[in-house]
Amino acid sequence: MPVNLTANAIAAIDGGDVNSKPLVQVLDIKLIGSSQERYRLLLSDSTATQQAMLATQLNDRVKTGRVRKGSVIQLIEYICSTVQNRRLIVVLNMETIIPDCDVIGNPTGLFEFDSLPQNSASSGPWPSKNNSVIGSQNSARTSYSAGKTSSSLNQGGNTQSFRPTVQPPYQPPPNYKNHGAIMRNEAPARIIPIAALNPYQGRWAIKARVTAKGDLRRYNNARGDGKVFSFDLLDSDGGEIRVTCFNAVADRFYDTIEVGKVYVISKGSLKPAQKNFNHLKNEWEIFLETTSSVDLCPDEDTSIPRQQFSFRPISEIENAESNSILDIIGVVLTVNPSVPIMRKNGMETQRRILNLKDQSGRTVELTLWGDFCNREGQQLHDIVEIGIFPVLAVKAGKVNDFSGKSISTISATQLFINPDFPEANGLRNWFDQGGKDTASHSISKEATSGAMKNEIRKCLTQIKDEGLGRSDKPDWIAVKATVSFIKTDSFCYTACPLMIGDRQCNKKVTKSGNSSWLCDRCNQEFEECDYRYLLQVQVQDHTGLTWVTAFQETGEEILGCSAKELYVLKYEMQDDLRFIEVIRNCLFREFLFKLKIKEEIYGDEQKVKITIVKAEKLNHSEECRILFDSISKFH
Repeated sequence: MPVNLTANAIAAIDGGDVNSKPLVQVLDIKLIGSSQERYRLLLSDSTATQQAMLATQLNDRVKTGRVRKGSVIQLIEYICSTVQNRRLIVVLNMETIIPDCDVIGNPTGLFEFDSLPQNSASSGPWPSKNNSVIGSQNSARTSYSAGKTSSSLNQGGNTQSFRPTVQPPYQPPPNYKNHGAIMRNEAPARIIPIAALNPYQGRWAIKARVTAKGDLRRYNNARGDGKVFSFDLLDSDGGEIRVTCFNAVADRFYDTIEVGKVYVISKGSLKPAQKNFNHLKNEWEIFLETTSSVDLCPDEDTSIPRQQFSFRPISEIENAESNSILDIIGVVLTVNPSVPIMRKNGMETQRRILNLKDQSGRTVELTLWGDFCNREGQQLHDIVEIGIFPVLAVKAGKVNDFSGKSISTISATQLFINPDFPEANGLRNWFDQGGKDTASHSISKEATSGAMKNEIRKCLTQIKDEGLGRSDKPDWIAVKATVSFIKTDSFCYTACPLMIGDRQCNKKVTKSGNSSWLCDRCNQEFEECDYRYLLQVQVQDHTGLTWVTAFQETGEEILGCSAKELYVLKYEMQDDLRFIEVIRNCLFREFLFKLKIKEEIYGDEQKVKITIVKAEKLNHSEECRILFDSISKFH
């Protein structure tokens, strides 16, 4: 990538400028020092060169290869000092712009590359003329007079080299003696808009409000373990940017950052935003470092809004790209119960489905994951239960395209219930003045508002007629059906109660002696076992009937008691009357079943296995709403 080094940067630094944040190129690197490792650099601005010393806290930049011969760097913090009558740049902070690049321009030295005395306390071996990357064709002598075309004068037949007058050594003030020759420029940086930030900026500061804050997450990759968190900023000009902190910096700032507060942030580095994880409309992302500062503004700045939205009508989501991030606002029509879901990594989380409607004549499913289910999800559920339909604004929802289009929450999502701003007030007035009764079409195609996500409402005969479950992946459907029969000869099994990590083993156990149980998987014996449902249930609807299997949780939902309670009733108390009563109480009751259908091999025979994943008691008012919505689709 072509890059222009900062013109005349070396001369400016030599003259005392320590604020310009120039771009320079590293032409050579030398390791010096015996008791303490130090690196000396030869820097170029494309026309002139100057030697520099790297602060020890930056040694890892060289060791890890982030700074090497040919690198283009930006000097962030630096001073220029005099050592052994020679000017020397001391680099305190810098950023690598281009890791590797050919020599830019035709730089020449400001003085000869002699060696400083080896016994100097702050010196070491400088690169010699022969080792310089400039080459022998570039003279180390430079004329300071524009009128002079030769660097030598003939006096009495002798040729004498011309050298510039050496400035007197810099003498630090008395307070800084014996504390080194380094002085930091602590002048406050100028506050600029977020939109003006770029990697080639000098010192900068931004004043912005925190609109979102992610969790402190741990990660593991090829470079080892670590921790990271991010937060989003919004300034008074509407500019947004994400800030990311790693490891020690994350520990330092995680408890400091609060959503809604305004901060002045400076001394961070800018890098290209990773659009896979960053939905903000900014090509850059700030990474805070150990030298970064985050200062809370004690006075409330009303010029910075609390949040910024870019709402899309639900009808436009039909054409939105999958996995895109957007803002929507709608009236909550239905809220399903929260259900446990097992992730691929074996961890359990919660999921809750909502249905939103807006003026575009469309409805869409919103899937809440994790903590959203028990926070905003439960609050919305309680509101809808009493017959009130709240307005919900969704900041940063993710578009999914499975079985139509839907929206789901991610870690950066924010939910606002009945917010007070014009879009919400306009939507509320529309809904209350007739929008509630207008027909609408769901863009979450074939998925019903009463069923959970990824479930298509079907009839029982469609399972066989459509060959469900016979593909490589299982089919998931929702069926409204009645329990017509339950086998009671073997309704449960004895299970291992031991925990494997954070999950129960649940493997079938056998008797070992008179009072002990043995688990082959855990290879342990224990006094008491657990009891888990393994029900064979016949269900039927207006089209036909079929057999399904119900395990522990769904068995409890159908029968209303635990497997152990029913086992004790039948086999220990031998109370057949009460046992039969429990079974009869659940017969001919309607449920909304979530079914998993998958073909499996039993011996040499392939059979379609139907498992009840969730059993919900039928909500008749909700069922009527679904039927009306289905009827409206035929108009």
